[in-house]
Amino acid sequence: MIINKKNKLILNILLFLAFATIIILLDTNKIGDPYIKRVLNLSAIYAIVSVSMNLVNGFTGLFSLGQAGFMAIGAYTVAIFTVPLADRAKIFYITPQNPILAQIELPFVIALILGGLLAALVAILIGMPVLRLKSDYLAIATLGFSEIIRIVFTNTKSITNGALGIKSIPQMPTMWVFFGVALLAIFIIWLLINSSYGRAFKAIREDEVAAEAMGINLFKHKVMSFSIGAFFAGIGGGLLATLLATVNPNQFYFTFTYNFLLIIVLGGMGSLSGTIIASFVVTVGLELLRFFDSPLTLFGVNIPLFRPGLRMVIFSLLLMVLVLFFRNGLLGQKELSWKVICDWFNRKKRKKPAEGGRA
Repeated sequence: MIINKKNKLILNILLFLAFATIIILLDTNKIGDPYIKRVLNLSAIYAIVSVSMNLVNGFTGLFSLGQAGFMAIGAYTVAIFTVPLADRAKIFYITPQNPILAQIELPFVIALILGGLLAALVAILIGMPVLRLKSDYLAIATLGFSEIIRIVFTNTKSITNGALGIKSIPQMPTMWVFFGVALLAIFIIWLLINSSYGRAFKAIREDEVAAEAMGINLFKHKVMSFSIGAFFAGIGGGLLATLLATVNPNQFYFTFTYNFLLIIVLGGMGSLSGTIIASFVVTVGLELLRFFDSPLTLFGVNIPLFRPGLRMVIFSLLLMVLVLFFRNGLLGQKELSWKVICDWFNRKKRKKPAEGGRA
């Protein structure tokens, strides 16, 4: 099977039209229901955050576990500045909101970008001392700073309302916001990875000594990768806030970061398309497995095995199987393309005659 440039363009156009048609049908409630839309929107958010984490961990080779903290910055920024002024007193009923912030209300887009920029700024401040560490030490340091961010939000009651969180965040009624931002974010990261900066990131991942000998400023590129990843994590956190219509410090425990680590390992460290596929597979798969969390009765007999928490057991077993058969993730460091698909089909065709001949 060979695909030339003309056929590849036609296939890409058809794929895009099919994707747009599905989004239009879901957005206009022609197919699906609010639950399906919510799960798909969450998958798009997870794709943004996972791709941003893969930029740092997979393409630059830094073992960072701070995504939950950067998401919290983006989520709280959107929450603080988009809640209608009339609702502020009802939310901050124990500790009044800071008088300056209480008079500021921003459009969602501006608040979302501001959340990403604040997350990037914090990442630069954190990265300056932390990115000199390597391997497990870097992971522990970034995980600690993520938890510090969450604790600060828990205790700054006049700004974040403390442990009570912030409710009444305006929700985005359309899927185009979530998928549009996801496509834009992924496209920007794709352009970055395929630029000279992206090649420098990969060189650092492969061998820091060789990269430095080639004239690459290690510290500069590490901070750049770390801050850009934090920016898009903040964007993902802001979208999560408007999807859930509420933020709370408990949503951003350090264990939240493990979800995205799982996604990039499953999709492939250093593969954007693999990460995107894994984001949807993991998010949708966890929802489908909720079947096992509900009691099951067959012929009037209750099956005690089906109980809350069983889905995570089954999900963990499935992950173990995938890791055994796909040690480098679904795509490894490759990107999904028509050439990869054609090569896969051609390999299958070559195997069949060979197997027939041996028989």
